[in-house]
Amino acid sequence: MRQDVKKIRNLLKQYAKLKRDFTAFNQVSSPSLDGVSSHSSQNGTETCLINHVDLSYQLKEVEDALNAIDDPQYQFILHDYIIEKRFTRNEACERLSVSVSKFNYLKNQALEVFKKIYS
Repeated sequence: MRQDVKKIRNLLKQYAKLKRDFTAFNQVSSPSLDGVSSHSSQNGTETCLINHVDLSYQLKEVEDALNAIDDPQYQFILHDYIIEKRFTRNEACERLSVSVSKFNYLKNQALEVFKKIYS
């Protein structure tokens, strides 16, 4: 597998973790400001909010690319097989009614399509 496709596959594997982290972050109570101005570069509230925005942006970029893919087989492979890990390779092959070699071909094609959209 080409190195760039491997990077995209790893990104998609990390997507589920990012989504969990984002959900956990949203469950944290809102920061309260004590009214005292802090000009130090170690402002925890500000850093936390910046991390939240950055995480939100990363998730949206991946979701937009995933939603732009029209092929239902590619969507299944990317979402249910790679991201959510709902199926083993053999189960995914059965669901798509394809051989393992055809599944690997489709998976690589799906990753290439995602890479083009995501870039």
